[in-house]
Amino acid sequence: MNKRYLLVGLLGLLFPVLALAWWNDDWNSRRQVTIDAAATGADIQETLSDVPVLVRLHAGNFGYFAELAENGRDLRFLKDDDTPLHYQVELLDSLSEIGLIWVRLPQVRGGVSSDDFWLYYGNGNAPDGSDSKTLYDTPQSVVYHFKDGEALPQDATAYLTHAADSKAQIEAAGWIGAAAKFTGAGPITINAAPQLAIAADKGWTFSTWVKFDQPQAAAKLLDAKDGANGIALDVQGTSLVARWTGAAGAADIAPVNLTPGKWQHIVLVAKADKLELFIDGLPAGNKAITLGALNPTIAIGSAFTGLLDEVQIAATARSADWIKLSFRSQSPDFTVLGFGQDESNSSGDAGHFMVIVQNVTIDGWVVIGLTLIMLVVAIIVMVTKTLVINRTTKDNRLFLEKYRQLDLRKLGDLDQDESAEEHELAESDLLTALVGKHDHFQSSTLYHLYHLAIHELNQLQGDLNQSVSPEAWNYLHVKLDSQIVSESQRLNKNMVLLTIAIAGGPFLGLLGTVVGVMITFAAIAASGDVNINSIAPGIAAALLATVAGLAVAIPALFAYNYLLTQIKDITASMRIFADEFLAVLSMRAAQQQQEAK
Repeated sequence: MNKRYLLVGLLGLLFPVLALAWWNDDWNSRRQVTIDAAATGADIQETLSDVPVLVRLHAGNFGYFAELAENGRDLRFLKDDDTPLHYQVELLDSLSEIGLIWVRLPQVRGGVSSDDFWLYYGNGNAPDGSDSKTLYDTPQSVVYHFKDGEALPQDATAYLTHAADSKAQIEAAGWIGAAAKFTGAGPITINAAPQLAIAADKGWTFSTWVKFDQPQAAAKLLDAKDGANGIALDVQGTSLVARWTGAAGAADIAPVNLTPGKWQHIVLVAKADKLELFIDGLPAGNKAITLGALNPTIAIGSAFTGLLDEVQIAATARSADWIKLSFRSQSPDFTVLGFGQDESNSSGDAGHFMVIVQNVTIDGWVVIGLTLIMLVVAIIVMVTKTLVINRTTKDNRLFLEKYRQLDLRKLGDLDQDESAEEHELAESDLLTALVGKHDHFQSSTLYHLYHLAIHELNQLQGDLNQSVSPEAWNYLHVKLDSQIVSESQRLNKNMVLLTIAIAGGPFLGLLGTVVGVMITFAAIAASGDVNINSIAPGIAAALLATVAGLAVAIPALFAYNYLLTQIKDITASMRIFADEFLAVLSMRAAQQQQEAK
């Protein structure tokens, strides 16, 4: 095969292929978001329609807050076929790098590993596309997000079922943005309205996130009454009791214990023949009833001391799969949503490469050869670093699944001493990822932090269950910070070779351009023949040398940004894990002090 045609083929591989057309050129960036409805814990079976899903953006999964317009007004969500999705921005703080956006998905297929949609951003001139009134389906009667500055809770649905009265305060640090803080002074009251009516053929659903620190005397999370009949959720001590009172009599679901100091998702569903209670997405009890028609006045949080967030009422009986997906999608410690890499709006054209290649001279081939060597080095770094990061991410995920199941009194159960084989491979992340064992999270940076912490605790006090002193806690904080820096340095190893390719490739191409132009003008001076045929070979060589340099720099640039984003995500996960681990130690110490008293 002619070497010129071979070079054209090699260069063509360097240009990215557009997988999907860009929706609108006014938006500079986009990112794919996948929803995994078949994940463990969110394994829904039915196909759900018009589901509002919470998209949480933070520094760990989205590093481009600086590109967003004020209040995220340039955010857009679209399906693959460019169908726009309704959404509402509940909170977007670029300074704190926190975003809470609700997106209405027309369909979430049960038993399918993933559905996806696109997040577009990066258009400073875009009008605000957020609108909560189009976010929810017709049965959804009330949604209170509890925002700062609200004297009365404001309904986010199109019904505008705002609260008639409220004795609750707004707490900035809730479960999903701000929350309602109850001090026992009184409830949130909602007047009776047609959209809140309970009908036997449709059912009724109440849901909220709840957190309280102390046992309750006789609190009511929900009290929906129409005369003597109604539906209620009582908290007695730490037990939750669901009750229906109708013409045929009263029926209670057996008390279910809640965990003080922990946010929990509570859902009460009234069906024609059954009252069902769900805790954290799972069934917690049910009772046979005869549901009757009611048009209730609703009180939320009567005599309650604690926090409520995301209070919702629907004039329909939500299914178990709907409830499960709602809980999982609103839980920041469970990954239902997956985020792809940032994509920029760019294009390229290789239509004239054949003409250029046919006129390349020897100096052009030399420069092209050097750039190809640089490209090979860059590819090796890209592949090896991707393998290491993928293995690290996988082991981190597996470790977190086990870690979150640990008993706080047995923090050291996952720790394991390093074998001789593991010690030999420890200096090479690539060898560990390729041929090392992974039966104990050997590539997990989070496990390395955990192992260090357990080892240091054993060295400091000899008993993991002993209360950690402030001095030991501070020492452990420093050791974990040092380990995070060390792990970050290992992850960033050889990344400098990509930066060399990014910076050096264009300069090497520029060298070929300058040499080609010099030879061209020297030939013109020697021959005295100034015409297009005499200068074309040198100009062609110069241009192709520049393209070759850019062909090295462009994929290296994309790979560098991709890998750097992955490394930042891993580093952010390490910092979050270290803070959580130290917080667990502090909480455990406080509990031990209370028990001692």
